[in-house]
Amino acid sequence: MNTPIQRNAAASGSPEMNPGDAAPAGTPGTGEDICPKCKGTGKIDGTDCQNCGGTGRIVEGIGGG
Repeated sequence: MNTPIQRNAAASGSPEMNPGDAAPAGTPGTGEDICPKCKGTGKIDGTDCQNCGGTGRIVEGIGGG
């Protein structure tokens, strides 16, 4: 499910973000998590995971309510 943060961040085209990131690192209300696509390995079928840019980590919103 895409939240407004995810849609806005993806539309910004920030070079500091990967497709799986909801916002740039350090944005209040976000935290680092394991990439759900590559399960934290950074690789899928021997190539860098496109979701996390090969880092194995994504930035996502935390909390909620």
